[in-house]
Parts: sequence; structure tokens; C-alpha cells
Amino acid sequence: MANRFELWVGNRYVRSRSSNSFVSLISAISMLGIAIAVMVLIVVMSVVNGFERELKDRLLAMTAHATIEDVDDALASSSDMIATAIENPRVRAAAPYIDGQALLVFEKQLSGAELRGIDPVLEHTVSGIGDVMQQGELAALEAGEFNIVLGIELAKELVVGVGDKVTVTLAQGVVTPAGVVPRMKRFTVSGIYRVGMYEFDRRLAFINIGDAQKLYRKRNNVTGVRLAVTDIYDAAAIVREVVYEHGELMLVSDWTRRHVNFFRSIQITKSILFVILLLVIAVAAFNIVSTLVMVVKDKQADIAILRTIGARPASILKIFVTQGTIVGVAGTIIGVVLGLALALNLEPIISFFETLFGIKFLAADVYFISDLPSEVKFSDVWRIASIALVLALVSTLYPAWVAAKTAPAEALRYD
Repeated sequence: MANRFELWVGNRYVRSRSSNSFVSLISAISMLGIAIAVMVLIVVMSVVNGFERELKDRLLAMTAHATIEDVDDALASSSDMIATAIENPRVRAAAPYIDGQALLVFEKQLSGAELRGIDPVLEHTVSGIGDVMQQGELAALEAGEFNIVLGIELAKELVVGVGDKVTVTLAQGVVTPAGVVPRMKRFTVSGIYRVGMYEFDRRLAFINIGDAQKLYRKRNNVTGVRLAVTDIYDAAAIVREVVYEHGELMLVSDWTRRHVNFFRSIQITKSILFVILLLVIAVAAFNIVSTLVMVVKDKQADIAILRTIGARPASILKIFVTQGTIVGVAGTIIGVVLGLALALNLEPIISFFETLFGIKFLAADVYFISDLPSEVKFSDVWRIASIALVLALVSTLYPAWVAAKTAPAEALRYD
């Protein structure tokens, strides 16, 4: 009965309609502050999680899980290396490639680019380039046809489309009686891809590996072999196993080493944002202190009457802890609901405002991706809600203790 009495009185104080409406307004503001802080933190953490997921997925769509290269950048036994790699049960696929730099020219437009020579059939097994083609097909990169696939941003820079011919110019020259002349070859644009990362869409172009061998005069050599593994988080160990089994000195790398700075910066940013926004929740939660202090001052006579009819100090303490807890719990629940609703529908909401105002929130050349992804992790939601509730509960202790220490005679002296 005592617990029910204390809960009932605390709940009545929260919903009080007394003449001092200012106290009720402060309670509502405290509740709203906690709700907004919790909502913002959930949305921000979801955006950071989504950004990390999209970055990983898009990187892996264009970057192999691991690569093996010859020390002299001329791997002659690529077929033997591929055979050794495939024998490893933790390797799903392997494909040769050639990397090189070139200048692409179309009419008056020109742009530097990285040329990657690939086997279209094998490349599809180690990367997702075939799945992000917007125009044309990767299979059009047939040997001897001298076709080229461009990223969408690179195609825009050159102002070209499928069917146009671009001139590929290499820094390596050909000695003629007139002097050294740069090597050039015309390629037909057979496809355009969009992965959604400016780094790739603007700078990377694909050609057939046979055409690349002729262009860079590599004969039957390649730059290296790209691997797709069964466990991307163990790619470093797997690629070393393959090289040990092959028995030759090779250079190895994996996707985490090539782009480790991206993921480190995301983790650091996530930690900093969490701490900063946690301080916002703390400020909102500690507003409960001022609210309850004002309530205690306003309810001095009520506290004295309750004490004179037999209420113990512990009961008075529970009443005001209950009031503050109700404010904290209600604010947290409202914040969680609003945060989840916004985070789960963030992409269509952002798209709507971008279309409505004709703006782009994320510049692809600055933020690596052009979309604003969101991924809700309920472990984050649980942690945020728990911290908000703990801070709200802690905020109630001092005002409730002051109320419990109120002397009835002092409170009723002037009433």
C-alpha cells in the first residue's frame, strides 16, 4: 500500500493542474529536452553506422578482399597463382588484373584516370562491378575490341556516353625520327557504372586484360591477382596462407590495409559524437534537478502535511524520485520512438527534401558517398536509453533528499 501511495502522489505531481502552472511547464520542457536529445543521438549513431556499412560495401564492390602482386610488378605465372589460391578452401575466387595510369581525351575534354585491365568473367567473381553497371555490360570488354567502361563521374567530366570513342594516352612514349611520341590508342565506351563513391566513379576505368597487356606492353604478364575470400575479416591471414603455399616472394595486401584510414576516422568520429551528444542528454536530464527543486519549494505545505499524518522521510523521498523518474522515462520513451521512426525512414525523408529544395546534402567529392544511409543497431538504442534513464534517476536524488529533510514545523510556520 505504501508503495502504491507514493507512486500515486508522484504521478499526481507530474500531472498537477495547480495554480503554479510554471512548474508543470518546466517539467514538460525537461521531458521534451530528454526526448530530443535521445532522438538526435539515435539518429546520429544510425547515420554513422550506415555510413560505415555503405563505405565497406561500396569499397568491397570495387576493391578485392585481398591482392597478391609481384615484387617487380610483372607477375608471369598468374595462372599458377590462381590455381594455388583456388585450392585454399577459404578462397572463393581469384582473378588477374593489370593496373596503370593514363590520360583520357575526348574532343577538348581530358582527365587523368586509373586504368584497370580485367577478365570480365573472372572479375565478376571477385568484385561487384558487374552489379553497378548503369549502362552497357561488363561482358562487352572483349579482347581485341578495345572497349572501355567508365565511372559515371568520369563520363560526365569527359562529356561522353556509350558508343563514343575516347583516346587513351600513356606517359610511356615511342621513339620516332621526330622525337619521343606518347603512345595513344582509341577505345570505345561500352558501359558506364556508378558505385556511389566519388573516388571510384571519377577516377577508375576498366578495359580487357588482353588489351591492357598490349597497351602497357606487358606481354603475358599481369600486375597481380585479386582474391575473394570466405571471411573478409580474416583476409590478411588468408592471403598470406596462399602466398606461403605458392612458395614465392610476393607483395600482399588486403582491403583493411588499403582503406584503414577511412574506418579509423569513422570509429573516432563515432566515439566523439557519442560523447558530445551524451553531454546533451546529461544537460537535459539535469534539468530535472531544477524542476524538482521548484516542485519541492511549491509543495512545502503538502510535504509538511504528509509528514504530520505519518509519512516517513523515505516515503517523501520516493514520491519525488517517482516524479523525476516518470519525467525521465517518458522523455526517453518518446525520444526512442521518434529516433527509431526518423532513423528507419531517413533516406526517403532526405530524398524528399533534396527534391523539394533542389539541393544535395552530401557532396560526393567531399564525403566519398552521395547518399545519406542509416542503419539502426538496437545495441546502440539500448545503450542510449539506459544511459538516459540512469542520468534522469540520478538527477532526482538531490531534490528528493531535500524534500525528505523538510521539517514540518518550518514548512507550516507561515501558513
